[in-house]
Amino acid sequence: MAHSLSAKKRIRRTARQTEVNTRRLSAVRSSVRKVEEAIVAGNKAEAEAAFRAAAPAMMRGAQKGVSLRTTTSRKISRLSKKIKGMAA
Repeated sequence: MAHSLSAKKRIRRTARQTEVNTRRLSAVRSSVRKVEEAIVAGNKAEAEAAFRAAAPAMMRGAQKGVSLRTTTSRKISRLSKKIKGMAA
């Protein structure tokens, strides 16, 4: 249990930031899932459109500290490779 005012404030701030980060991470995961579903369905045009929306969202998440920059770059690269390997 926090006793000092600054520790109590830190708890409040952490709770708010955790909620924001959870929302951000959820949005990133949803956008990635849309890309992967389009890839599995074999719809290249839909996969490309979803990827164009997902890549900036993923990098924004990395900039905000929700995920690591290198991990995000690797995931973007792998998704891009899968899309390029699809038959038109």
